[in-house]
Amino acid sequence: MRVRLARACVMASVLALVPALGASDAFAQARPPAGGRRPPRKPKDKDAGAPAGAAPAGAPAPAAGAAPAGKPQEIELDEPPKDTGPVRAGQMSDQAKAAQRLFDAAQYREAALALYRVYKGETGDDEGNRQIAQHNLAVSLFYLKFYQAAYGLFTEISLKPNHLRFNETLLWLATLAAKLPEPADIVERVGKYSAEQVGRFNNPNQRELYWHLNYLLGRYKYQNRAYEEAISLFERVDRRSRHYLPAQFFGGISYVQLRQSAPAIKSFKRVIQAIDDGVEGEGAEDSARLRDLAFLSMARTYYSASISTDAQGTPRVNADKLSLAVNNWNKVDVASEYWLDGLFEESWAYFMAGDYPHALGNIHTIQAPYFPNSFYPEADILRAQIYFATCQYPEATTIVARFQKKYEPIQRELSAALAQFGREGQEEQAFQFFRDLKDGKARVSPRVKPVLDNALSDRTLLKHRDYVLRVLGDEEKLLAGQPAAFRNSPVGAEVRDALDNAKTVAVQNAGKLVRERYQRNLDELSEHLRDAAKILIDINAAERGRLEEQARSGQMTREEARVYGVIDPDEEHVIWPFDGEYWRDELGFYRQVVVSKCGR
Repeated sequence: MRVRLARACVMASVLALVPALGASDAFAQARPPAGGRRPPRKPKDKDAGAPAGAAPAGAPAPAAGAAPAGKPQEIELDEPPKDTGPVRAGQMSDQAKAAQRLFDAAQYREAALALYRVYKGETGDDEGNRQIAQHNLAVSLFYLKFYQAAYGLFTEISLKPNHLRFNETLLWLATLAAKLPEPADIVERVGKYSAEQVGRFNNPNQRELYWHLNYLLGRYKYQNRAYEEAISLFERVDRRSRHYLPAQFFGGISYVQLRQSAPAIKSFKRVIQAIDDGVEGEGAEDSARLRDLAFLSMARTYYSASISTDAQGTPRVNADKLSLAVNNWNKVDVASEYWLDGLFEESWAYFMAGDYPHALGNIHTIQAPYFPNSFYPEADILRAQIYFATCQYPEATTIVARFQKKYEPIQRELSAALAQFGREGQEEQAFQFFRDLKDGKARVSPRVKPVLDNALSDRTLLKHRDYVLRVLGDEEKLLAGQPAAFRNSPVGAEVRDALDNAKTVAVQNAGKLVRERYQRNLDELSEHLRDAAKILIDINAAERGRLEEQARSGQMTREEARVYGVIDPDEEHVIWPFDGEYWRDELGFYRQVVVSKCGR
């Protein structure tokens, strides 16, 4: 069981908030003396909004224009491809011409009203002109900042390869990706295009767009588990692109999925090297986060590669790879949101290496009062494992008993709360529960609220919440502020329907995600409680074996004490015994002396 626990410990999201045994545990810390303490480790302009008549960076101008000759060629949005299948645009009606003039003059509100009639066939125009009107209507709505409605129209076009504006729509989808968050799932629409179609943008004037599209298409392939294709696309994103860092990171994760650790490590190292060289992604904060994630991912990759089992199931540890894992965990910045995760995962590596003082010292840091909302119940399972391994059976039993006393009621309450929204079809209730939790309105006990806050606080969930409440909410307010002639028109109804449909889908997706996250954390807690029960069984078996040995030999076995974690201070470090008071600059440097009570 201990092997299984050790191999399963390193995961993307881990639980926290663990009770301490008390100040009676003998903790000490090796750190620099006063006055010489170790300092903590340090870790193309975006478009600010397109004015009327001007496209955002990388986006096409709305006016028509002829495409220059030669390959590769720059694609103009408003010039139909020469070979697009059977659909052709014939002579425009007078109404269609008037709509086009409004569009060319960047009078987008009036153009939208006129283009809608052409698009819906009210002017008698042929299919080709209706398709052009549909595309120009989507562009008009984009400039009016009704991004969701524009996205809906561009989505319809992306599903029709013979549409006169199929190729140009790819460019607009990339532009919308900078306006709408990930939950809008623009990546799924970009996935309707091929790498060859993306390659049409590989020209000097649209190179950044080309890199961006490769990144988006790579994300689509990654989501659909086509990891080798994803890697090929991510590798086409140039170092000069603002999408280079996430492309390299997802490339590394793709290699991990393919169980190719060496190229995965190289990808993560390229992320770190690029950031150290001054390359930035979406911003400085995002770059710092990716740097920490790269270190964390390298540590997990090395750790997975360091542990193996023989034919009998006995664990074998590669000390060199385990050391590399620990080295990378130690590079995660102490101010990072991932620092505690790294510290806890590192504890399992120390356990596998037999370095119990470091493992227990890390757990002591995790339990510091500086992290009141942390939730790592598995930390107590690891502590019990260490005490069991050193034959301190009464201490191990006490840890397990306290663990069960604390977490069994939490498990019951979490299970009861899940009954409110845990079934299929209850996504709306799940999302409402999530909203109430974040707004402080959820009816949960104080002991469970930190657990739920931790379980339902990952970035993906928060992005879904922001999409529903802020992004779609802002567009609803924008529509309400439009003149009545627009608001009450068929175009206004189209915008309203697009927002309503997007909100319905977004709430369904967010609710499903809430339920999955909640269920996953409940399942993990239940698994930890089962592990605790198994440890008690192991303890009873070990004590029974010791008594049987005493009965056979007729005498007590002689115990040879082995002491772990004796610290020898040097000229740069002194020992500060733990007296029950935590200091922030001591976090991460605690060690616990461990005395084994195992006999021969």
